Amino acid sequence: MKHLISVRDLTKDSAVALLDSAQQLSQVNQRTVKSLPALRGKTVVNLFYENSTRTRISFEIAAKRLSADVINFDAQASSTSKGESLKDTAQTLEALGAAAIIIRHPMSGAAHALANRGWVSASIINAGDGRHEHPTQALLDSLTIRQLKFSGSDLTGVKVLIVGDLEHSRVARSNILLLSLLGAAVSVAGPAELVPEGIAAMGATVYKSFDEALAEQPDVVMMLRVQLERMQENEAFTTRDYIKNWSLDQTRLAQLGKETVIMHPGPMNRGLEISNQAANDPRSAVLRQVENGLAVRMAVLHRVLSGEVTN
Repeated sequence: MKHLISVRDLTKDSAVALLDSAQQLSQVNQRTVKSLPALRGKTVVNLFYENSTRTRISFEIAAKRLSADVINFDAQASSTSKGESLKDTAQTLEALGAAAIIIRHPMSGAAHALANRGWVSASIINAGDGRHEHPTQALLDSLTIRQLKFSGSDLTGVKVLIVGDLEHSRVARSNILLLSLLGAAVSVAGPAELVPEGIAAMGATVYKSFDEALAEQPDVVMMLRVQLERMQENEAFTTRDYIKNWSLDQTRLAQLGKETVIMHPGPMNRGLEISNQAANDPRSAVLRQVENGLAVRMAVLHRVLSGEVTN
């Protein structure tokens, strides 16, 4: 596997293999010496055109744990601010020795363009492109669910409910694809104006009510960040109505089973899509998701740059 652009790049077997490798590599992160020589001599570039905490930092740490050299690209402090194109930027980075370019970009399809237009020969990893996809987030979410809800290799029979701003969420799209590929039963719920057309065709059952969806007793409830920065164009959106109908508040929290897993990709809008009580509940796996993100990104980097993972 040279690139990871979309969950659609994965078969069920290759997805399970990545999860297995990430599980193995998670043990490295528990050692006193948390490094492997696997990517020594290789340079990895974090090419981020949007802000990020979890994804950028975990990719940086993941590359360093594998002994790669890491360059963090700051778009605002680069020639991008002078009008340099994505193509020219990527070719400059490759000329400086980049073996892998991890890209986050506001334009859907940016990662695909880098990987397929012949601009560079480096491996390309999609760290989120517009509303399109975020495949490593889906992988870390599946690893988290597999650890907490299932002892097998895939997620057959696990019921996952994804709630909230589905329209703007690349996380939701990647998760629906990967969870379905791994055998989970995926359902979604959100305000009508924030549920994109075609989401059922991706493999999800669509509910018009959060409470109706909860009545099906999901094993996992994954809350999505309300992307307020994109809501100015949506006159139908009000925070009051959203909290009333779509927040995982204390009342809905009480409806969850004792073993139900609460997830959120972060950053969280506490008090909007998720209450403080839900975010801090013992059933919350938010920090485990962050931890698993490091192992998953180690596995992906190793796979695209040198093949099979070893310890």
